Amino acid sequence: MDKRKIILDCDPGHDDAIAIMLAGRASSLEILGICVEAGNQTLEKTGNNTINLVQYLDLDVPVALGSGKPLKRAPMTCAAIHGETGLDGFPFSPLKIKYHQQNAVELMKSLLDKNEDVTLVPTGPLTNIAELLVKYPEVKKNIKSIVLMGGSIGYGNVSPAAEFNILCDPEAADIVFNSGLDVYMLGLDVTRKALVLPNVMKRMSKIHNKAGELFIRLMKVFNENQLKIFGHSGAPLHDPATIISLLNPKVFTFKKMNVVIDVTGGPSYGRTNCDQFDYLHQPHNAYVAVDINVKEYWNEVEKGLKRYSK
Repeated sequence: MDKRKIILDCDPGHDDAIAIMLAGRASSLEILGICVEAGNQTLEKTGNNTINLVQYLDLDVPVALGSGKPLKRAPMTCAAIHGETGLDGFPFSPLKIKYHQQNAVELMKSLLDKNEDVTLVPTGPLTNIAELLVKYPEVKKNIKSIVLMGGSIGYGNVSPAAEFNILCDPEAADIVFNSGLDVYMLGLDVTRKALVLPNVMKRMSKIHNKAGELFIRLMKVFNENQLKIFGHSGAPLHDPATIISLLNPKVFTFKKMNVVIDVTGGPSYGRTNCDQFDYLHQPHNAYVAVDINVKEYWNEVEKGLKRYSK
């Protein structure tokens, strides 16, 4: 069976780390490259986190730095949840690997020139992808789909209306959702149901390998910070939803609909206005996740962790 070719675009981040880990040893996926932008922390920190993860997981994949700021708005980070480093909780060894010589946009361009039917998998703000599509629109022919974590049909997680990844760069999201490509949106409506509750921690603690250890240490801090800031007893594990949807499409139910990004700058700035009942009869530009099989979600996480050697 041919592997599905993917390019990850991320801002690690505790949940980004688990997404990278699940993709890293998946037999049905081939990671062509990993691109990084600012988001959960500054670009310097998210970049450092990414190459730490790649080295720790022993992945042979280029890592390229991308945008350190949004297209228009002021930068924002999420240190309250992800900590001072953006990936607090794990003592990585000194780095021996370096970034790819190309920046994120140029790396994506070169990879797409050489490969067809590539899936872009962003788990952070959409700045890098938007810049790619604006600068090199001809690469669209080699993009199979964009499978992203972001947005919400309902309410947000950093404002009453907006989810963090989209609010970080609404103008970039607007470009992506209006790109004419197949966009799959895995938002808060489903990811908020995938909670790292004590039973999940107990289950994954039985996996005695490098992936199991990384998961437990990172999720301990992730849970502590979610409880401190939001009062959640279990942190919602957002970003791995993208990878799990590729590994097992039956985990999520998608509905195609029109999605408009609010770029007005008002109180709903960054909202993903999802017309799930087709009130406005506008063209359907995205497949939006509307349901999740939580049991199968955690089965896929467990299988992903077990793929790493002891």
